[in-house]
Amino acid sequence: MAQKKAALACSTCGSRNYTITLGQHQRVERLELKKFCKYCGKMTLHRETK
Repeated sequence: MAQKKAALACSTCGSRNYTITLGQHQRVERLELKKFCKYCGKMTLHRETK
């Protein structure tokens, strides 16, 4: 069975910089992490997209 993937998009500029593989369990809320955005040049909040 193929792994499901989701992208993490920057909340400031909207670029999709990171991808993650989704696990077996379902989350109610979308994942939010502080990661470095190479387009903004700083640490910003990245949110999970489909």
